[in-house]
Parts: sequence; C-alpha cells; structure tokens
Amino acid sequence: MNDKEQLDRLVEKYSILKQEIGKVIVGQHEAVDSLLLSIFSGGHCLLLGVPGLAKTLMVSTLARTLGLSFSRIQFTPDLMPSDITGSEILDSNRQFRFIQGPVFANIVLADEINRTPPKTQAALLEAMQERNVTVSGTSYPLPSPFFVLATQNPIEQEGTYPLPEAQLDRFMFNVKLDYPSFEEEVAIVKQTTVQQSQEIEKVLSADEILTYQEIIRHMPVPDNVVEHAVRLVTSTRDNANKYISWGAGPRASQYLIIGARCHAAIHGKYSPDAEDVHAVAFNVLRHRIVRNYYAEAEGISTDDIIASLLK
Repeated sequence: MNDKEQLDRLVEKYSILKQEIGKVIVGQHEAVDSLLLSIFSGGHCLLLGVPGLAKTLMVSTLARTLGLSFSRIQFTPDLMPSDITGSEILDSNRQFRFIQGPVFANIVLADEINRTPPKTQAALLEAMQERNVTVSGTSYPLPSPFFVLATQNPIEQEGTYPLPEAQLDRFMFNVKLDYPSFEEEVAIVKQTTVQQSQEIEKVLSADEILTYQEIIRHMPVPDNVVEHAVRLVTSTRDNANKYISWGAGPRASQYLIIGARCHAAIHGKYSPDAEDVHAVAFNVLRHRIVRNYYAEAEGISTDDIIASLLK
C-alpha cells in the first residue's frame, strides 16, 4: 500500500475514531480534533478548561479507541519527581530493581500540571523532550508512541506554579475547552444520569499510529506554504505590534507545518496549503505569545492578536 492509499485509509479511520469517541463525549468536536491532530503529529498537548468539562474522560476514551496504554497523574504540591518517573528499590535478594512510574504509558494525562512545584514539572517535561527516563545513571526508554496531555484550570491560580514560557514551548498545542451549548448539556445530562455504559471499539493500534505519523512527516509541503508559516510566526516578533512583548520562536514554525500536514491528511489532501496552516495557528501560537501591558489594559486576548495576524 503506497502513501496515497495509506492517507485515504487514514481519512476513513479518522471518521470511525470520531464516531467511537462521540459515543462517550458529547460535543467538544474542536477539542477532540485537536487532540487527534497532536497525536498523529507526534506532539504533546495542553488542555485549558474549567473543571467538569470531561477532560479526563476525553483522554481516557481516546486511549481506548487507539488501543494505547493510559496513565493519569494527579499533580499535587507534595508530588516528587520519582513519583512520576519511578525509583529504585532494594528487593528481597538485596538487589536494586527499578520500579517504573506512571509516565511509562503511551498516553499520560498530567492532571492540573500547574499544581506541582517546578522540579516535578521538570521531570515530566524532560521525559516529554527526551522520550526516556534516567535513574541512577541508567536510561529507560518510554513506550512508543508517547504523548503527554496536560490540563490546567484557568480560573484558580492560588497555590499554583504556572509553567514558564520555555516549558510551555514543549507542548505542540494549547487547546481551550469551552462550555457545552444548551442542547449539548441536555444530551450530556441524559446520557450520564442513567445506568448504562457504552462499548468503545479499538480503531487503531500503536503500530498503525506510528506508520501514519511517518507518512504525515513525509508529506510534501510547497515552499510558499513554508514561507507563509514562517512569515506568520515572525510577525509575532514585529516591534510594530504594540500588544506583544514576546513572540513565538522557531519551534512554532515547525509545529505549524507539522500540524498543517496532519490537518491536510485527515481532510483527504495530499499536501497542505495556507488554509491548513491557519487551521492549527491558534493552538500552536496561543501559548507562545506573551501579551504586554497595553493588551491587558485594553482587554485584548492572545486569540484576538492571532486573529489579527491571520488577516
């Protein structure tokens, strides 16, 4: 099966994936699309939303449909790095043995990542970047594929440790979850207040995901699309923009192209265009632009700035 046939197959699989996830998750179509895009692109994702929007259920359902192992880490102020990565113990034979931590899973949900101190955040972020864990001088590879889906509560800031911009940059996407519509909330209440459980079918395997990731990475991109993405990112560093104090770095340009490739693939295209770049721009740039005093004073959000740049 050649690459074009594989991409056609991906479109079919993607449609089935959305149907299976829709059995459990009502609405949140944009958030589900963004999560799937980050997975097929091989990137990590930061979910920003208030409690009660089914973030944990969304991620666990996603893991079940993809046939991947799933682990949830509830971040707390007393969480230590070894609680995530694992540690060595002295067994009954008086030999040191490494016990794997919860990070050794295909999909890791880092719940409220900003509730734990920086040293513990750094342990997870190092695993995200290096795709392995080092304990007592020995490196242990993490399973492949490996994704970290972290959540943050945008309301409660007391007792939190916000992620620095340099660490936020390691997430490919920053996805905002909104409240459901009235009709969606009615459907949620009806579905979740009865004694029933939905059977979720496995749609893809880990090997298939890795195959699709490789095919997407090899998708040709016209030079004018690459230049368009880079021009968009460099415009965030333009001193003429009075609302930005710090713009996005080169990693944003890389993720724009990778995300555009994936967005094109799931929509049946064999090469991305400017529309695909724009489709992922908000999720890629949202956490890479630092607003200044003027933006805050005038109530200009990061999304407002990105929308103006896309025009």
